[in-house]
Amino acid sequence: QAQVVESGGGLVQPGGSLRLSCAASGRIPRFNAMSWYRQAPGKQREFVAGIAGISEIRYADSVKGRFTISRDRSKNVVYLQMNNLKFQDAAVYYCKTPLGVSDVWGQGTQVTVSS
Repeated sequence: QAQVVESGGGLVQPGGSLRLSCAASGRIPRFNAMSWYRQAPGKQREFVAGIAGISEIRYADSVKGRFTISRDRSKNVVYLQMNNLKFQDAAVYYCKTPLGVSDVWGQGTQVTVSS
């Protein structure tokens, strides 16, 4: 069974940092494209960052310079390092990877930014 599991969310003050992890298992290839999305209450889910292979990386404009996506070459894990977090970054963060003709989504991890 193919699945991705997110972890690392939590409560952080503005300006703080968090590192999210997305662990893929099952039939998901090790260097499969992986993306992070987020969804805040009352808003649509939006793209945050994505990585394909080792170094093809994209970011949403809203997180450029603050977030960094990377992957562990020895494991099937992708990270999202989030620095200088802002109130508007608060959301449930989801990991997604394509598999065949569909996408595999995780259950999400909550990021709360509060003073």
